[in-house]
Amino acid sequence: MIHLSDLSQILSGQTARGLFQALYGTGPAQLDMQRQRWMHLADLFCQTYPGQDQARLFSTPGRTEVGGNHTDHQHGRVLCAAVDMDIIAIAAPNQDQVIRLKSEGFNRTDLIDLADLQPAESEREHSASLIRGIAAAFRQRGYPVGGLDICTTSRVPKGSGLSSSAAFEVLVATILDDFYNGGRMPATEKALISQYAENVYFGKPCGLMDQCACAFGGFITIDFLRPEQPLVQTFDIDFEQTGHCLVITNTGGSHADLTDDYASVPRDMRQAAGLFGKTVLREVDPAVFWRELAQLRSRTTDPVLLRAIHFFQDNERVSAQTAALQENRFDDFLRLVRLSGISSWTRLQNVYSSSHPQEQPLSVALAVSEQILSGRGACRVHGGGFAGTIQAFVPLDLADDYLAAMNSLFGANSAWKMRIRPVGSARLEL
Repeated sequence: MIHLSDLSQILSGQTARGLFQALYGTGPAQLDMQRQRWMHLADLFCQTYPGQDQARLFSTPGRTEVGGNHTDHQHGRVLCAAVDMDIIAIAAPNQDQVIRLKSEGFNRTDLIDLADLQPAESEREHSASLIRGIAAAFRQRGYPVGGLDICTTSRVPKGSGLSSSAAFEVLVATILDDFYNGGRMPATEKALISQYAENVYFGKPCGLMDQCACAFGGFITIDFLRPEQPLVQTFDIDFEQTGHCLVITNTGGSHADLTDDYASVPRDMRQAAGLFGKTVLREVDPAVFWRELAQLRSRTTDPVLLRAIHFFQDNERVSAQTAALQENRFDDFLRLVRLSGISSWTRLQNVYSSSHPQEQPLSVALAVSEQILSGRGACRVHGGGFAGTIQAFVPLDLADDYLAAMNSLFGANSAWKMRIRPVGSARLEL
């Protein structure tokens, strides 16, 4: 536990500097901004909980999908990574058997009575449901829980495709684990508990990729062949040495009328799997699919078959991308990112909605990206698609021009330059 009155001095020390460089990079302005951010959160914590003078500090990263677009729900493979935009928290235990959580920018403080961990209909789709669901999952799995006072602030933008909800869930699980389980819970367990809270208590049928990336940090591959026991592998890449930066651009497209578009992707893929008597495409032998493709066209539609083709090819691409990164073949990795982007656009067909063809912000963003990059770097749709964000790996000498172009097209602060963060959800050891 840290005496909050000593926090300013602690954050100016050499230990904090080394940790902040791992989390946020080495830029002096960035490090100073982050120190000020933590001090601002400490002020909020002291104002919210005036009886608490000692606490612990926690940080959980957002995540970016790197490979495997819409493969997870078919029990396929994905490649993802943590980024340096994070949610941070200051927390302390209490003796009241309640969890209180105040998030900066929100008027209310979530209050969870640990004596009642049943799902509450009034909380669905609100952060309180996630906290309650995480505490309930801890108990169901035999982990102790107890009272907490928590304040958080976030730099993971909502609707950015960087998984603000997963970062929040994993953060809460990390704090509970640290105070009441000695920080011994495996990262996969935190991810599964977080997914359970979002599925059952919040009411959103999400997969597990986002939570795993936030929990583990760095680059990770996940194989969902057995989704109840996903195979997660982490590997270290010094992304700073590639000569590229990662840029995510929010094109501002609305998701309001896209529910059917999102639902159509797993529906079409399940239909393709059903042609072979299977439930998901991972159960289908790709060689058999290609051999019978001509006959399959008389039994279903071309979009269904194209989405199946995307799955088979992007699922294999994840393995190739991973190998290219591990073997320092970054040009090969970029080529594979480009191929994945082309496949999402032409086979998966999730770059714009066919019911709203006059609205194609992702198409514009990708076209302009290709013009600026001129065969260098790579760009692709990011996440679910149809609206929202694109991802680009931009050579450092083009970064300023690229950011300026994206912000000019889609508004100030639409494009974010970020680092791959090697550290997952954790308490700051200061």
